[in-house]
Amino acid sequence: MMTTRRSRPLRRSTLSLAVRHALFLSAVPLAAGFAAPAFAQSSDAGNPAVDASALPTVTATAPAAPSDTPPPYPGGQVASGARLGIFGNQRLIDVPFSVTSYTAQAIEDQQARTLADVLDDDPAVRSAFGYGNFSQTFVIRGFPLNGDDIGLNGLFGLAPRQLVNVDAVERVQVFKGASAFVNGVTPSGSGIGGSIDLELKRATDKPITRITVEGTASGEIGAHADVGRRFGSEGQFGIRVNTSAMGGETAIDGEHRRSRDTSVALDYRGDKLRVSADFIYQRQRITDGRSVVYVTGAALPTVPSATYNYAQNWVYSELEDTVGMLRAEYDFAPNWTVYAAGGAHHTNEHGDYSSPSYNSTTGLTTASRLGVPYKSDSLAGELGVRGRFATGPVTHMVNAAGSITRVESGAAYDLSYPSFATSLYNTPQVARPAAAYVGGDFADPNTTSRVLIRSLAVSDTLGFLNDRILFTAGLRRQEINVNGYSYTGTQNAAYNDGITTPIFGVVFKPLDNVAIYANRSEGLAQGGTAPTGSINVGQALPPYRSKQVEAGVKYDAKTYGATLAFFQIKQPSAYTDPTTLVYGTNGTQRHRGVELSVFGEPVRGVRLLGGASYIDAKQQETANGATDGNSPIGVPNWLFNLRAEWDVPQLSGLTLSARMIHTGRQYLNATNTIELSSWNRFDLGARYRTRIANHETTFRATVFNVANKAYWASSLGGYLSQGAPRTLMLSLTTDF
Repeated sequence: MMTTRRSRPLRRSTLSLAVRHALFLSAVPLAAGFAAPAFAQSSDAGNPAVDASALPTVTATAPAAPSDTPPPYPGGQVASGARLGIFGNQRLIDVPFSVTSYTAQAIEDQQARTLADVLDDDPAVRSAFGYGNFSQTFVIRGFPLNGDDIGLNGLFGLAPRQLVNVDAVERVQVFKGASAFVNGVTPSGSGIGGSIDLELKRATDKPITRITVEGTASGEIGAHADVGRRFGSEGQFGIRVNTSAMGGETAIDGEHRRSRDTSVALDYRGDKLRVSADFIYQRQRITDGRSVVYVTGAALPTVPSATYNYAQNWVYSELEDTVGMLRAEYDFAPNWTVYAAGGAHHTNEHGDYSSPSYNSTTGLTTASRLGVPYKSDSLAGELGVRGRFATGPVTHMVNAAGSITRVESGAAYDLSYPSFATSLYNTPQVARPAAAYVGGDFADPNTTSRVLIRSLAVSDTLGFLNDRILFTAGLRRQEINVNGYSYTGTQNAAYNDGITTPIFGVVFKPLDNVAIYANRSEGLAQGGTAPTGSINVGQALPPYRSKQVEAGVKYDAKTYGATLAFFQIKQPSAYTDPTTLVYGTNGTQRHRGVELSVFGEPVRGVRLLGGASYIDAKQQETANGATDGNSPIGVPNWLFNLRAEWDVPQLSGLTLSARMIHTGRQYLNATNTIELSSWNRFDLGARYRTRIANHETTFRATVFNVANKAYWASSLGGYLSQGAPRTLMLSLTTDF
């Protein structure tokens, strides 16, 4: 039996669950007894009485960042520094790299729920769906970064694998450029164009008890509680708890999403010893989710309406992540610190997936069903020492560290056959197809891969002329071990290789607030394995060593800043030579570009965040030169972002915001015969901060994609990801 796609009302069970969770979260700080009174006494001390007839006196509601976190620029959206892998916390003007660190306040004010929402403000980053599922993949400087390769508190393999809820995130740090030395190689080998690290919230010196109730016009509703305290005679002990739940129908017809997450952060701050522990549980379910679209032939399908859902109603994905981490630092001598960190991550996923495939030659669209249970267990750790000393007029900042990441994954599958007819515009609903092919054990998936990455790194940053000139040199030796197994547990692939990646960088500061910098760095990824049809079938290639050169200038006016960067990245590519039939590293993908980023508050009450980038990406030395000079798949040539906020002077506490996102043309195939048009998206927002019953309260409203524009947002991976429709987000935040 077939039915046609139609919009469905919000499910009562989802709504009632979210409401009950919201009420529960709202009661948490009150049930604690001491929470609300303690905070009220602290926040009211020294404040004059409020005249009810006057406009409200408004103060910033975001708590101060932990003491070891670089402070934000005025306006609170972007930080002045970041934790950069082996280098630790650094002022961004002092390092020879391009880095942007988005704050928890930016996350709140944007009403961001996932990592992709936060990075909508970055002019060097775009997001897309993963291959056939709902994971978020990011494009930085034209190269993909998989969700598996997001860092968490400086370690890979520990962040939730597909979707990251950002309620517990203090900073989203985007490192632009090859980073194999700074952060080490990623578990799946992506991130050649940059990396992302998430720093979790810690208890601040000021107590916080914050409740947010939020929802969308389409029917989603939820709540978020954020509670933090410090204890001890000098506030040396801290706890920060974040818990949230949200569920309901999205702005896409019939698509439902439900999420729950809880994080607990504990820390100790002593004179010499600092210890922190983090625990995260996150669970998400996507039902009837709109997936990607595959294309065969020579033309794109017409974009369906922005809200239309071409998914089957039995499609779903269930994602569960559990994470535990521990980090310690000890100052064993003046200017010398030894540190250690470790963590574990368990992932449990299962779902039924179905992505339409459009044939432009016949005009027909077909699909099938793929069921996949997936599990993984990851361990990650690092041990290092950093210190500062001087040899005559030359200062040194030295670092030495070792790290290890181990990821063991297991999966099974069942695939329906034959495919069924469907449509992107008048989608028939079919019964869930039975499986024709099955691999592995659904109840207990066998191990399908084991990845072990080990590295040792050393560096020295030399300062000359009172640190007006900073020169950095370093080496990291990395070993990559990968074993693959069939769905029955038989080993079918083995890879073990190592490589040393150097880094060189220089910063010259002619003025205190101006820095000219340059770097030469490398990226590293697992080499390919010769496929069937090549005469060296099964041979594993050495790691792909990507090389980057970059130069730029940074300006820091204390209230605002800007960065201009010029870069070139060359990544090797492998294919089977059509003449010799030997699979080898024969080609190159070269990206040249320029980036401009601006941030901060250039005029009191006016904040800007955004910039522009241009990438000239080329394929080189392809098979028989067939696509030499063409653009690689899924690399937009122009990117432009601008977010502006204005504090309305006539009404204290009111802020209006607007954002424009422009993405230039990109190609769906290597021959560049199928082109995605450029697209623009406009967002509008407003927030109002006031005091209600002596509690700081913020009302927020944001409309994403105001024009409800329908567009193909990305061709990354050789398939289409459609942009989200118009979405109205509303929230109410109160500090107790």
